[in-house]
Amino acid sequence: MAPRRKSSHTPEDFPLDVVENIVDIDVSSEMETSFLEYSYSVIYSRALPDARDGLKPVQRRILYMMTQMGLRPDRGHVKSARVVGEVMGKLHPHGDGAIYDAMVRLAQHFAMRLPLVDGHGNFGSVDDGPAAARYTEARMAPAALALTGDLDEDVVDFVPNYDNQFTQPGVLPAAFPNLLVNGTSGIAVGMATNMAPHNLREVIAGARHLIDNPDASLEDIMRFIPGPDLPTGGKIVGLSGIKDAYATGRGSFKSRAKITVEQVTARKQGLVITELPYLVGTEKVIDKIKDGVQSKKLSGISDVVDLTDRKNGTRLVVELKNGFNPHAVMQSLFKHTPLEDSFGINNVALVDGQPQTLGLLDLLRVYVEHRIDVVRRRTTYRLGKSKDRLHLVEGLLVAILDIDEVIEIIRSSDQTAQARERLMMVFDLSEAQANHILELRLRQLTKFSRIELEAERDELRATIAELESILASDQKLRGVVSDELGEVAERYGTDRRTELADSDDLAALASAATDSGAASTKKGLGLALEIADDPCWVALSTSGQLGRTPGGPRGRESFEDPGKRIKHDALRSLVPATARGEIGAVVSSGRMVRINVMDIPLMELSGSAPNLGTGVKVKEFLTLEKNESLIALVPLNQVIALGTAQGVVKRVNPDYPLNRDDWPIIALKAGDEVVGACHASNDDNLVFITREAKLLTFDAAKVRPQGKSAGGVAGIKVAEGDRVIYFGALSPTESAVVVTVSEADESLPGTEAGSAKITEFGEYPAKGRATGGVRAHRFLKGESGLKLAWAGRGPAKAVSAAGVARSLPTEFGARDGSGVPLSQSIDAIGPALGSGAEDGSVRDDADDTVDP
Repeated sequence: MAPRRKSSHTPEDFPLDVVENIVDIDVSSEMETSFLEYSYSVIYSRALPDARDGLKPVQRRILYMMTQMGLRPDRGHVKSARVVGEVMGKLHPHGDGAIYDAMVRLAQHFAMRLPLVDGHGNFGSVDDGPAAARYTEARMAPAALALTGDLDEDVVDFVPNYDNQFTQPGVLPAAFPNLLVNGTSGIAVGMATNMAPHNLREVIAGARHLIDNPDASLEDIMRFIPGPDLPTGGKIVGLSGIKDAYATGRGSFKSRAKITVEQVTARKQGLVITELPYLVGTEKVIDKIKDGVQSKKLSGISDVVDLTDRKNGTRLVVELKNGFNPHAVMQSLFKHTPLEDSFGINNVALVDGQPQTLGLLDLLRVYVEHRIDVVRRRTTYRLGKSKDRLHLVEGLLVAILDIDEVIEIIRSSDQTAQARERLMMVFDLSEAQANHILELRLRQLTKFSRIELEAERDELRATIAELESILASDQKLRGVVSDELGEVAERYGTDRRTELADSDDLAALASAATDSGAASTKKGLGLALEIADDPCWVALSTSGQLGRTPGGPRGRESFEDPGKRIKHDALRSLVPATARGEIGAVVSSGRMVRINVMDIPLMELSGSAPNLGTGVKVKEFLTLEKNESLIALVPLNQVIALGTAQGVVKRVNPDYPLNRDDWPIIALKAGDEVVGACHASNDDNLVFITREAKLLTFDAAKVRPQGKSAGGVAGIKVAEGDRVIYFGALSPTESAVVVTVSEADESLPGTEAGSAKITEFGEYPAKGRATGGVRAHRFLKGESGLKLAWAGRGPAKAVSAAGVARSLPTEFGARDGSGVPLSQSIDAIGPALGSGAEDGSVRDDADDTVDP
């Protein structure tokens, strides 16, 4: 580098006013001073809210400028860029991006418990940012009017803007405690603030109690304000951190998503998320769930579907794999995803220009004092205005009483000043009254105007007296503030969205899981992740409801006591199983369908009994062909018997394929179909009943078990035009009954109900296989045949097609006798209770009932 050439000039060559003046300063001192000035600017002018109106300077300037622009809720929206430009050009000495970001937050319903800006367009979501200011529109929200109201009545001090060309309010009147209602967050230099939103009605109730009881304690106030109320709802777990924050200004709490366990499909359960923690979005939750599944931190999840939309709100469905405890999966989701989030409360706000950490009582006291001052200043302003107006009205009344002389004085005066002096002297008026008379319009000189002025005078005097009484009484002043707060709560208040829980309810779920026998647990989980293979019942009703009983002690109690009532219309099948086992479903076309018991929805407990009415419809659970129907549920590990409409019987060996979901179990002839299926041992009696009231029973040992592809053997000899309507198996040691219901001839209208008869099964003699059996019902005149038949251990239960109970005869009839006329039609019959042996082994006698 070339050496710097020395200048040949001396200080004498330059004028004195351009001589360089270098001041030596201490760098550390200068840095300290500059940093403190910068810190003060950030704290006071940017990052921290004022404890009185709860607004940062930029938010206050936005609302004030929108007020000045006339952007009221009852007027049209304007471009957001226009609002940003007005705020930036007149009040806020910072960039347009910061102003627009602040305005966007004021409009976001998921960030603000009571939004202050009414946005039109894309103002963003928790996961996505807003559109640019040139694409969106805005105006004031109704609640913003409560913050800016009465600004023209000298209720707050106005301060100059950054270039002293305009003025702006140093604080807004704030007709409600905005800082508590909407919360805030901000990072200053060396300090930060983070305040949770609350419910408007609760906050105002607490403020009004403090107004009436200035010495109220924190416990008193917390009866009205129990905790935060987040805009997105959810659930707050653990209130100790909230109590700490209310007492000291610092604390934390956990917020959880609102999750319910639902049957998302006929075969699958899912966790449905409808509310999320504060400022947590669905995309973030989905990403964390996917990461957890891939890293093996989360188990039992098969898919996540986001059904969220603007119309229905948040709806995130987490589909579960079969065999996993939904509450255990829920617990792991809370642990490894943002479905449980922590919120740290740090109540830092400006009080008299100084940052302070405030508890709940301090926040309310600062606001109440501010509001009392606002109402006092407003009252003083209105009192002055009322007195000024009364003074003018009294002058007008004096002039109107002698209007002719007033007119003469004005007409005879050369100048306005002369007329003013003469009016003041003649009528003893003040200068303001004289000027007002000089500006009087002729139409105001009517008799009606005089009456109006007298009424206005009386009203002004009453108003002045009321305003003076408010200013003279602190109690009355506080009453006005309290009443106005109540009106705001009535106008803008909404119900609480966030549920408060003093303790973690998963502990109760863990206890319930332990009680239910779920002993296997995964490391790090309080609940058993996989459902235990407990014994249970699988039941099918005549109306097509399918369900399984719960596992654990309550399920085992039902399982070990087969006589325990299951709430249902009438049972068609009742099969013993285990929660992780399999059963079969026999279809009328001769197919067997494999069903995982875990896929079958649990019955809800009604009292201590499972309610089959809370199961799932068969048509929603099984995919059947057009002409197929479900006949019965059967175990896959025992010999079962089948009966067909043409009288064929078959016993099937349980050697079913392991790698197929369905397979044929009988080769049917053309026009034939299965009408009954059940477990049948060699000691059982097989029973056929036909439409022509023929009943045949014989030993099951006479039918040798066959493979699944065989066609069976002759069971009952069916006459031409007749068909089997019932097939089942009974234990010879059981006391069983036979129920037959006849059908009236269609040619006799009004007799459709038919007749019914109950007979002891022991009255029917056993006959040889492939014979015609014996008569089971004598038909009355006009009856065309049997509509229904059933045999099994009683009591029997008759129902309509909708499952409504119907009456049966109370006395036994003769074997070949006729039935008792019915008053109402019967559409199905089944056992009223589950059936089985005393030792806990279970027979499928209830499987015998046939769908008519």
